[in-house]
Amino acid sequence: MTNLHTTAPILVTGATGYIASWVIEKLLKQGYTVHATVRDLNKTQSYAHLEHIAAESQGTLKLFAANLLTPYSFDEAMQGCEIVIHMASPFVVTKFKNAYNDIIEPAVKGTENVLNSVNTTTSVRKVVLTSSIAATYGDAIDILNTENGMFDESHWNTTSHEGHQPYPYSKVAAEKKAWEMHDAQSRWSLVCVNPALVLGRSLTPYTQSGSVEVLQQFANGLTLAGVPPMWNGVVDVQDVAEAHLRAAFNENAKGRYIICSESLSLLEMGQILRAHFGNKFPFPRNQLPKAAFKLLGPLVGFSRDFVELNMGYPIAFNSQRSQDELGMQYRPVKDSLIEHFQQLLDDGVVKKYIP
Repeated sequence: MTNLHTTAPILVTGATGYIASWVIEKLLKQGYTVHATVRDLNKTQSYAHLEHIAAESQGTLKLFAANLLTPYSFDEAMQGCEIVIHMASPFVVTKFKNAYNDIIEPAVKGTENVLNSVNTTTSVRKVVLTSSIAATYGDAIDILNTENGMFDESHWNTTSHEGHQPYPYSKVAAEKKAWEMHDAQSRWSLVCVNPALVLGRSLTPYTQSGSVEVLQQFANGLTLAGVPPMWNGVVDVQDVAEAHLRAAFNENAKGRYIICSESLSLLEMGQILRAHFGNKFPFPRNQLPKAAFKLLGPLVGFSRDFVELNMGYPIAFNSQRSQDELGMQYRPVKDSLIEHFQQLLDDGVVKKYIP
């Protein structure tokens, strides 16, 4: 990687997050000073793992309180920083009361507030934004409109909105806001990291991620009868963290980077876990037909529109740009999936098998 040779502190927002914790760990071990923001400094348990990492590292950790919806609350943490890695964003895919208030506004307004602070902090010269592959497509059926049967950095999610797929919509809306604000100035550069579904060991048992929800469903028997015919791009969490560092420290990094190792169906994920853990857990054995979900989907939380647009369409992602320009070499996700499930067992997030 091409190092910017910065001795200035590096700001990481959303420091207690699943990916952010790994980014901070990598920075601290390389000796950097990290300014890390959390929503509430009184919740010491949420960031105790970061303090433990810092105590065993060459780098220095400084914690700051900041709220995505409070204008200029990131100013103090940003002082003196040349690189800002903005990772804080709401993660609410299901069980939300109001899509705009709970998901969309915090993502978009939060990005706007952080970048307003960047605009008033003259030391900043680069911003790395954690976006998502959800910003490249809205529904799996969109794959039919790609030239090579793969989504790449040229694609944008144009079909999600507040009433349909609000979480993907929040990701594309936040990224577009970031590019809009970047294009309105000339002092700082912007790189967006667009990871697939993230798997792998967490540095804290308090993490939230889409993969945790999937693995919990695999373990609690919800998918024993069968899983929908759906596919995910997947990637190891440490690869995603590494991509953020390479985007930050490589002078030539620019634009968007899809970060994805491979694509797996839900059934393939279940088969990998069954091959390792055996029949101790109710991992899915079958893939149910789309017609079954058209009939029963609304009873289990799938709208008919979602079933029609997202089931039965294998999707794939082209991550060649990240390999060519960032030098990414992706870890086999089979290992990540097994490690992740084992950690959920060890942490008590899923129930252990009792013979």
